[in-house]
Amino acid sequence: MVSPSLPYVASLLLSAAVVVASVIPLGAARSRANFQLSDLRAPRAMFDRLPPWGQRASWAHQNSFEAFGLHAPAALLCLTLAVASPTAALAAWLHPLLRLAYIGAYVGDVPPLRGLCWAGGLVCTGVLYAEGLRAVLAG
Repeated sequence: MVSPSLPYVASLLLSAAVVVASVIPLGAARSRANFQLSDLRAPRAMFDRLPPWGQRASWAHQNSFEAFGLHAPAALLCLTLAVASPTAALAAWLHPLLRLAYIGAYVGDVPPLRGLCWAGGLVCTGVLYAEGLRAVLAG
């Protein structure tokens, strides 16, 4: 039997992995912009030297932290309360997949897909908060 906590633990771990993975296109862009050790003094100052896709990679990377900061408490809420909702479990699994697709769509300059992935990830997080709140009110 699968533990009801699995989707929430997996969501936390996979969502954190997506944040880490968002460094890959950003690192590639910095490499293209001739990143030097001296750039470590102010890595954000080299933003203007990045190619357009690299600038989008930087924004996607920053947004990954923002999304994780909103999603992690929702997943922890469901984990702590042992929420057994199939809807919440689906949202927990779907969130990191949408966030990964978001990064690809952002770097690849596909605004409609980027927007859908962003909104979908936000909805997934909202579902987790709603299901967590439902569990609190029912408890």
